[in-house]
Amino acid sequence: MPYPRGQKWVGQVRAKGQRIERIFWTKAEAKDWESRQKRIPAEDWRKTTGTAFSLGDWMEEYLDFSGSRHTPKTYEEKKALFKRLTLAVDPTAPAVSLHPRQILEYLTAQAQARSGYAANKDRKNLVAAWNWGTRYREFSPANPCKVDRFPEDRAPRYIPPEKDFWKVYRAAGQADQAMLLAYLHLGARRSELFRLTWDDVDLRARTARLATRKRKDGSWAYDTLPLTDRLATALQRHKRRARKGQPLVFPDPQTGEGYRYRIHLMHRLCERAKVRFFGFHAIRHLTASILASQGIPAIQIQRILRHRTLVTTERYLHGLDDLRKSMEAFSKRRR
Repeated sequence: MPYPRGQKWVGQVRAKGQRIERIFWTKAEAKDWESRQKRIPAEDWRKTTGTAFSLGDWMEEYLDFSGSRHTPKTYEEKKALFKRLTLAVDPTAPAVSLHPRQILEYLTAQAQARSGYAANKDRKNLVAAWNWGTRYREFSPANPCKVDRFPEDRAPRYIPPEKDFWKVYRAAGQADQAMLLAYLHLGARRSELFRLTWDDVDLRARTARLATRKRKDGSWAYDTLPLTDRLATALQRHKRRARKGQPLVFPDPQTGEGYRYRIHLMHRLCERAKVRFFGFHAIRHLTASILASQGIPAIQIQRILRHRTLVTTERYLHGLDDLRKSMEAFSKRRR
């Protein structure tokens, strides 16, 4: 009989000590598959792991792996991808039957309906999922998801002027002011401050420990940064107002739990301050821009932002000022 697994149903049949399972969206589909499968002689069943393992099994097991290794945002991204993919391929088909043509057709449809950037992000997640199958399910090393990438038309990221940040800061309440200041002075990622606890903050030593999962194996990485005098003072005031026994530095005051996105706050504050909308990650870019404008070397900015490579930091800095100086120097020589 089918049994539930999350929001799906698993059909199962057994014969001669062998069990085959398939994942379906409804109980009726699972029962129908079980009925048809039982009419097939056991001798005709596929007996190797690779052929008995379905596309649905692959998706389900990879999501289990992702849930234990990746951030909630990454997990939800992969889950949404597989939900779309099951509308384009048969989840009951053997995983080894997946063909590059099927992936190309799916991604082409995504590029047309959403964007080339969205299709390429799906492609990246599919390649990673198949590579997982190669390591743990004996899939073919010839990855069928490695189809050609799609052209991307991406608008440049908006970075607010520093004066707009301070307008938004003044429009916020006291607790949110402390959080915004922490984003600016630490160059923090959104999730790093959402999970920050008072155990991570040493006000006496004036340091904060930030945790992120930006690693291939999904492990946590911890970095300790110094607090500026202004941020340390703001956090001291914020801690005095905090609820006793609350471990999080910036919890949801209604639930006491950590935030996940909080994008509505920035929409509300930007509207109140009458400035163009920007989000938490734009503040991280603003931090990099301010440091660069003060002549801080890129290698130091890399350490503050905690990028693994200097190339990533240089993308944040954009390099337009250096290019402008070079072009001006060329122009003067030509006169």
